[in-house]
Amino acid sequence: MTFVGTFWALVPALVAIILALITKEVYSSLFIGIVIGALFFTGFQPVAAFDHVVNDGLISVLSDSYNVGILIFLVVLGIMVSLLNKSGGSRAFGEWASKNIKTKAGALLATWFFGVLIFVDDYFNCLTVGSVMRPVTDKYKISRAKLAYIIDATAAPVCIIAPISSWAAAVTGFVEGEDGLSLFMKAIPYNYYAIFTMLFIVATSLMAINYGKMKKCEDAAENGDLFYGQQVVNRETSYREEKIFGPGKVKDLVIPIIALVVLCVIGLIYSGGFFTADSEGYNNFIIAFSNADASVGLAMGSMFALILTIIYYLVKRVLSFSDTMACLTEGFKNMVPAILILTFAWTLKAMIDSLEATTFIDSIVRSNVSSMITILPAIIFLLGAGISFATGTSWGTFGILIPIVVYVLKAIDPNLMIIGISAAMAGSVFGDHCSPISDTTIMSSAGAQCEHLLHVSTQLPYAITVALISFVCYIIAGIVKNPIVPLIVGVVVLFAFLFAMKGKTNKANA
Repeated sequence: MTFVGTFWALVPALVAIILALITKEVYSSLFIGIVIGALFFTGFQPVAAFDHVVNDGLISVLSDSYNVGILIFLVVLGIMVSLLNKSGGSRAFGEWASKNIKTKAGALLATWFFGVLIFVDDYFNCLTVGSVMRPVTDKYKISRAKLAYIIDATAAPVCIIAPISSWAAAVTGFVEGEDGLSLFMKAIPYNYYAIFTMLFIVATSLMAINYGKMKKCEDAAENGDLFYGQQVVNRETSYREEKIFGPGKVKDLVIPIIALVVLCVIGLIYSGGFFTADSEGYNNFIIAFSNADASVGLAMGSMFALILTIIYYLVKRVLSFSDTMACLTEGFKNMVPAILILTFAWTLKAMIDSLEATTFIDSIVRSNVSSMITILPAIIFLLGAGISFATGTSWGTFGILIPIVVYVLKAIDPNLMIIGISAAMAGSVFGDHCSPISDTTIMSSAGAQCEHLLHVSTQLPYAITVALISFVCYIIAGIVKNPIVPLIVGVVVLFAFLFAMKGKTNKANA
């Protein structure tokens, strides 16, 4: 029996996801999925499967230059967070914010706004927003699960509608023979999942609406339990707050964060060749961003920012040299859980790739796509969501779907092609947003210092709500081929749902 290029290629990921949701233990679940993938690939030969896991899996993903760059970025950000905490900068910002942010809704909206501002890259967003806003959300008794949701919901969903982002660069690279950036811009008004996710956060924050397991977390937070009963050992290790040594002020947090943002942007355009003039002697910012290597750019930018932060703290005597150096190991240790999950997630993806899951998906889509033209955007949205959820990668998903959409619809209906591209991106982001093996989901948990599977289970009802509304909008968009009508319908449905949930909550509390 052959497992390569068939439905069985997706089984390892599905097993890992189901086990993680059932057992609430992500490390063993991912590893079991990895082992199943290796056994499928080698025809259940134990020695060959072990070799496949070690050499083609763990060693391969940890020697991949892109992955190494992301791990460096994670470690550096962990060190930066430790420095900001030990300097007293985070505490000072929290005190300043508590004077200027007067309500819980204000704290939620400030977190949302900061997440929208950090639009250049989702990895950068996940960890930066969490480290800056944790003191503020803690003060207003916002659960770590709610913080993790806002971080995750302002990462990929923001990047996928930002023309200047690593995501825009990735999408443009998947559109062969077309002006990728132009198609990306035209697809933005049709990206209903991203648009409604932004609106959903604002509306639920202002209306104080929580439901599902998130409501239980928020109720517990009101009583002082921000972690919703996470084990004490977790709070004392992975989720501990460092002892504050320095007399930090707000500027001691703001200056390093600004340096981090600016230098990461510079690093991204540097990796895209911005500082190397073309044949006509020009430097094009947009082209540089579209050619950017997020791994190289973020690693370089964050390392420069770390060096400048250390020098700044030492010169200003915010921290002593020994305390500064102690942050190097402390920051690394705080990122170990996220690094381990990421490594296993990447290895699982390597197993799925070796089973040629993309071949199976490609054959299914190409053989059925042309017979369902009118409802095609909605179907593409569902396909993107399913593939991305199972594989944990949105980039890999729209990397599969977008070339197919362009190939099939370019000659039939260029306008429908744009809607289809947007649906592929939106579905990929939705699946990535929900998947427990997604790297952005993992890093959102790390940024909020929230138990990973708690974050997954609490945000799932919120993400599904927005996805269902988006699905309806894509059905309408395939018929009217206009972004405005579906958008209006979606907004009406979204607020009707929220008002109904508000009424239900008020009735329950009465």
